[in-house]
Formats: sequence, C-alpha cells, structure tokens
Amino acid sequence: MTFQELHLIEPILKALGEEGYSTPTPIQAQAIPIVLKGTDLLGCAQTGTGKTAAFLLPIVNKIITEPHDENKINALIIVPTRELAIQIGDNMEGLGYFTNVSCIAVYGGGDGNSFTAEKTALTSGCDIVVCTPGRMIAHLNMGYVNLKEVKYLVLDEADRMLDMGFQDELMKIISFLAPTRQNLLFSATMPHKMRELARKLLTDPVEINI
Repeated sequence: MTFQELHLIEPILKALGEEGYSTPTPIQAQAIPIVLKGTDLLGCAQTGTGKTAAFLLPIVNKIITEPHDENKINALIIVPTRELAIQIGDNMEGLGYFTNVSCIAVYGGGDGNSFTAEKTALTSGCDIVVCTPGRMIAHLNMGYVNLKEVKYLVLDEADRMLDMGFQDELMKIISFLAPTRQNLLFSATMPHKMRELARKLLTDPVEINI
C-alpha cells in the first residue's frame, strides 16, 4: 500500500516525500481511512509504530478539504507530557510545511513569554492545538479559550495520562467541547479504566490493535 492509495491530497503527499515517508505503517494504513471517514477510533499501538502520523495526516487532510473557521481551534490533541507535545508539534511542522494548517504546542515549564504566545494563539485561533492537561486547564481557567468549534479530539497515550492521575483534568477539558465531534483515542495498553474512558468518550468506534 502507498500513501496515494489512502487518498491523501497532494500537499500532504508532497510533505511526506520531503520528510522521507514512503510506505504507511500498519497503524497508518488502518487508521487513516477510518479518520478520513469521520468515525470514532480506539487504537491500541505502542510508541514507535507511527501513530502520530496516523492521526495527524487525516486531520490535516480534513482541515484543508472541509469547511472550517480559521479563527477557531479545529483540532485538540491532548498528551501526557511536554516532551510528547513538543514532538508532535515538530512532526506537524514538517507535515504541514506545504499547507496553511497552523499548529501550536501548549505545555508547562516555560517562561512568561511562552504563556503569552500560547494565549495569543488560543484566542486568535489555531487549526491544531497540542496540549498537556495541566497547561490547558490553566488557560481555560482564565476564561479566554473557546473550544466549542473543535471538530477533532485526540487523546494520545491515554493510558499513561490515566496512570499519571489526569482523568479529572481530561474530563474538565472535554466538558468545554461541543458534543458533536470526532474522537480518536490511542493507548499502548487497554486496561479496564481505559475501556471505561473509551465508553464515555467514543461513539460506535472502530477498534484497531497493532
């Protein structure tokens, strides 16, 4: 299988070529068509299987090809650590080079300037926001973040977030979203508490196990 066979548009295919991508990994080959279709997804895959591109590529594809408000937040990706937020932001920078899709990583540990830059992006609009739970809660508590236009919600390494005690923060952030959206949940393991979270968030999901 090739990325062309997954029906990704030309700017994304060009970015993939520039980034050295040639053949989809199993998680990408299975997940991308599901996400493009608009179905909720529960994916069980280890780190290093290519799952970041498995959700970034179709989300970018949908943002480009479907009507959306450029002054709102269209996709929200929640991750457990700032290292992962930075990594996904860097991946998006490469994959989005040939598109007009904007992205910002929102995470703690920076200085006042980084918080101000995050506030500016969150208030003026950004296509894709990658965030850690605590940092997003800090912005939400200030009252200027509008998540009602989010069409795509991704929880990446969700089992790790639960292990780190972020369930309450996750549910608080999700309470700010509109109920109509596409939900993608990725986890390396699938314990009972993960199943419970999936039941709360996902609607008729397709499940993938890699």
